[in-house]
Amino acid sequence: MSELVTVEQVRRVAELAHLELAEGEETAMQRDLNAILGYVAELGELNTSAVEPLEQVNELLEAVANPSLRADTVTPSLDRATVLAGAPEANNSFFKVPKVIER
Repeated sequence: MSELVTVEQVRRVAELAHLELAEGEETAMQRDLNAILGYVAELGELNTSAVEPLEQVNELLEAVANPSLRADTVTPSLDRATVLAGAPEANNSFFKVPKVIER
């Protein structure tokens, strides 16, 4: 199998994801990504012409009659003002939360 992802591409993806990879981790990530892409390529070669398209996974679950699924019923939402009143900090529409990502 030819290499699909280069070490340089792994470094760029790590940079975009704000990940710090050691040199050994870069080559391991390259190997893993190439293995994943190779497997996806194999899946793309499968003949699926006889497989009926599926719109929702629930179609499969319903066919098995999975009793652990609840009925999909419409229920009223919580009142926004009541929910926001219980928050430590909020504006008129949203919860305010501390900044957690530093760039």
